[in-house]
Amino acid sequence: MDPAHAFVSQVRAEFLRRTPAGTDTFGAVHANLVTELFLLLALAAAGLALFERLRLPSIAGFLVVGAVAGPGGLGLVGEPERVRTLAELGVVFLLFEIGLELPLERLKRLWRAALIGGSLQVGLTVTAVAFGARALGVQGPEAWVLGALVAMSSTALVMRLLAERGQIDSPHGQLVLAILLFQDFCILPFLLAVPLLAGDAAQSPWLVLGTIGRAVAAAGLLIVGFRYVVPVLLDRAARLRSPDLFSLLAIALVVGSAVVAEEIGLTLAVGAFLAGVVTGSSPYSAQLFAEVGPVRGVLLGLFFTAVGMLFAPAEAVAHAGAVLAYVGAAVGAKALLIALIVAFGLRRGLRLGVMSGLALAQTGEFSFVLAAAAGGAGILSDDRTQVFVAGSVLSLLATPFLMNQAPRLANALTRFDPPVPDPLPETAGELSDHTVLIGFGLAGRTLARILTALERPYVGVDANAHVRQNAASIGQQVLYGDATRTAVLEHLGVARARLVVVTISDPVGTRHVVSAVRALAPEVVIVARTRYVLEVDALEAAGADLVVAEELESTIDVLSRVLQIHSVPEDAVHRFAAALREEGYEPIRAASSFGLDPWLLEVLSERATQWVTVPDEFPSAVSIGALDVRARSGVNVLAVERDGAQTVNPPPQFAIRARDRLLVLGDASAVARLQELLAEAAGPGSPS
Repeated sequence: MDPAHAFVSQVRAEFLRRTPAGTDTFGAVHANLVTELFLLLALAAAGLALFERLRLPSIAGFLVVGAVAGPGGLGLVGEPERVRTLAELGVVFLLFEIGLELPLERLKRLWRAALIGGSLQVGLTVTAVAFGARALGVQGPEAWVLGALVAMSSTALVMRLLAERGQIDSPHGQLVLAILLFQDFCILPFLLAVPLLAGDAAQSPWLVLGTIGRAVAAAGLLIVGFRYVVPVLLDRAARLRSPDLFSLLAIALVVGSAVVAEEIGLTLAVGAFLAGVVTGSSPYSAQLFAEVGPVRGVLLGLFFTAVGMLFAPAEAVAHAGAVLAYVGAAVGAKALLIALIVAFGLRRGLRLGVMSGLALAQTGEFSFVLAAAAGGAGILSDDRTQVFVAGSVLSLLATPFLMNQAPRLANALTRFDPPVPDPLPETAGELSDHTVLIGFGLAGRTLARILTALERPYVGVDANAHVRQNAASIGQQVLYGDATRTAVLEHLGVARARLVVVTISDPVGTRHVVSAVRALAPEVVIVARTRYVLEVDALEAAGADLVVAEELESTIDVLSRVLQIHSVPEDAVHRFAAALREEGYEPIRAASSFGLDPWLLEVLSERATQWVTVPDEFPSAVSIGALDVRARSGVNVLAVERDGAQTVNPPPQFAIRARDRLLVLGDASAVARLQELLAEAAGPGSPS
């Protein structure tokens, strides 16, 4: 017995000795699922608080606290497996949420990376680990199981970390998601192969193939049901206007999709993901996302804490050599293999390969399911199961730190990557005073069309060969290359360019590109796009002249709409928005405790022109003088538009009518008074 277990047993014996006969309170606590669930929640909260205070990854905190409190540590929770079954719902909710944010159109674009990259990764990892294990003396069936265990990565951990960093939509985030989806679909054939490896004669290969075929057909039926039945239920619930009913239905949809998927031969996570993808195109996807988000966060914290409880420090020390070998295979060899597949198999460059490899360099949650099945079939020995658990927890614990260092390592390694940009077309070989478009997604393609229409020279670059091929097929001037590399930027002539526009989705890559461009071309104007406000300062520090933050631009759009509804003149609203942009969004990035700068309020209060429509209920004809517009509202009527014709500087006796448009000059409060005056003249039933 290891020292930790001996200590806990001694404490328990002393506790029972001091407790009256027939009241085994200590045992009752361990037998009580509610108590264990409470302990898990408390431990998860403690781990999160501690690691947030230390500015370390929160998931690492869940794993460490779970390991300390589990049976291999202090033994505060005696049977974490019971609660881990409940905590696994966190993975289900996470996959449903990812599906909601992944439109079908984007999923169609991922199929090639999932099929080619995923199949190469899983197949080569299983084969390499199996042959390596056999070389070390592991028997054939057990070696193949170890290969399958290493091949799987943690969807829950990786997607959570990518979401925290805002990198799900980045190029390497999309590659990682594609490979993870393929891995999750592979768990079914892996589980079906366990009886074959165990020598079960009743489980023939043809039976396995038939089972897989039925599972694929069942997945199709599941998608049809989600597409046509679930939206009807959501619509009925929304019409009843009961928030509680919609919340219950949202939770039931997530759990029900997972249960149904498992019953028809799929996995819980795959069923939840399919449900999320299909319902993501419905008008209720935003509300569904809001309902499942808080539940997902709590359950994922429980899940990682429960996984950490599987770690037994004494077992890890006893099998230290084997554990380190497993971690080396899962982290080192697997990361290297994925990097090579992404860089050369998918032709996406060494930088994306390194970042994808380090993100997937761990054991997945479904590996624990596979290990349990293999252990029950007698394939995986108890010692190797302990090695797998210890090595898996260590690989999960290392992942947040590996992902933090991935950009730095990728940038260092790509210095030795030989440049392979396409040759510039003859017409662009000596471009100068041109625009360089880095990233050829929707923004890049739109800019290219506008520059072409204006007959302005440009050249674009994208690290996705398929994006480049599609753009080139319609005559757009775009090259293939990784713009984070200096050789590619030199090839694009950034030192001779007038403007460089960076629109790639990778926030880390964007900072690196901006810094490299500024080093090559100190005078060029750099415009960078980012999704989040947190990136603005970093991009400006890297050398960007203008940072367009989608998060802040959407805020400005909302502000503009609100101000217009409050009758602020459109000219003043436009000047206000322009001022916010000129100040680098600083007024809306400032702390909430600081009031708005007085000069911005002056911009809003300045007199400006605005069109005001006369209400439909307005009397047939009332003159401007009779209404006493200027004295009662403070505006000047500059023109009246009626049936497409305009009367400029109308005299006081000019009669205005319903549906006329008045061009007035005044500040926001004066325009508001004019609208109240017109509504009052139109009668009590008219809209103000």
